[in-house]
Amino acid sequence: MIGPVILVVGARPNFMKIAPIYAELEKRKINQILLHTGQHYDDNMSKIFFDDLGMPQPDIYLGIGSGSHAYQTAKVMVEFEKVCQEHKPSMVVVVGDVNSTVACSMVCAKERIPCAHVEAGLRSFDRDMPEEINRLVTDAIADYLLTPSPDGDYNLRNEGVSENRIVRVGNVMIDSLFNNIDKSKTSLIHQDLNVTIGEYGVLTLHRPSNVDDKTAFIQIISALEKIGERITIVFPLHPRTKNRAEEFGLTERLEQIPNIVITGPAGYLDFISLMAGAKLILTDSGGLQEESTALGIPCLTLRENTERPVTVTEGTNTIVGNNTEVIINAAMDVLDTGGKSGRIPELWDGKTALRIADLIERIIE
Repeated sequence: MIGPVILVVGARPNFMKIAPIYAELEKRKINQILLHTGQHYDDNMSKIFFDDLGMPQPDIYLGIGSGSHAYQTAKVMVEFEKVCQEHKPSMVVVVGDVNSTVACSMVCAKERIPCAHVEAGLRSFDRDMPEEINRLVTDAIADYLLTPSPDGDYNLRNEGVSENRIVRVGNVMIDSLFNNIDKSKTSLIHQDLNVTIGEYGVLTLHRPSNVDDKTAFIQIISALEKIGERITIVFPLHPRTKNRAEEFGLTERLEQIPNIVITGPAGYLDFISLMAGAKLILTDSGGLQEESTALGIPCLTLRENTERPVTVTEGTNTIVGNNTEVIINAAMDVLDTGGKSGRIPELWDGKTALRIADLIERIIE
């Protein structure tokens, strides 16, 4: 009897990547186990699983919780090894670049369980980012490296990865986006926040390089103060950013940015609706660079690098770092001229999960 395919999620961005794969395997009646490590847990998790993404409750919840990188990685390995020994999976699918991704791939390597890494080959070339270490290690040991774009293939070949491990499948985040864009039109988020479609920007900010560094944080706030004079800014405030703002005494200044609308974390459908109606996106998130490119919305990435360069070379993304003047100038260009236009990269067609499911079927059979 063929063992189940285990699909691993560990943090909120993973849900959007696993959902289309889960749905496609379900259609094909492939035995699967949805495992949530609990690396990140918030009250929105159930809403994302049940309502927004149409997924069931996870079959297995490890409840790892927060902690240092070492603690999380080690705890996931210990608990996931027990799961593998009990269920004897025919294959494990990990996604993205969180601690759960690298931990589960290491267990698979030691237990000799075939492991596929979805979103393989992405590189920022910045080893100060914990995610970069996770990507490098996962890609070194996973059996099948499923890349979203040509730069992923190129990076892996440069690292000496054999050709038979590299499979370009496209971007599964875009599957979730396209699958839910119509459903998101029922969202009342614009009404709730009293913003007009096409007349606001969306901001997300959470990376340590931006919010753990007081100087960088102030530079970004200074830019937002100027941009806010021209356009409403909707800002779903990340818990980390909120804590650092309080620690640095910047909360009042943040709240006094002109025309800023600070909200709690938004549900997936509400956030898609917000993104799709925005004139401009400012972010230090990876996924938003991709989604804004798919939606054709100018994106300013508040980082010095990106592991998704195709969003810059082909898409609507511009890297602006955290320099006040650079951010202001780029934002004003968007507001004055409509900003950078781009195209949707090859295989970002909403059919990535089909290609992944085809591959999984071939492997397990």
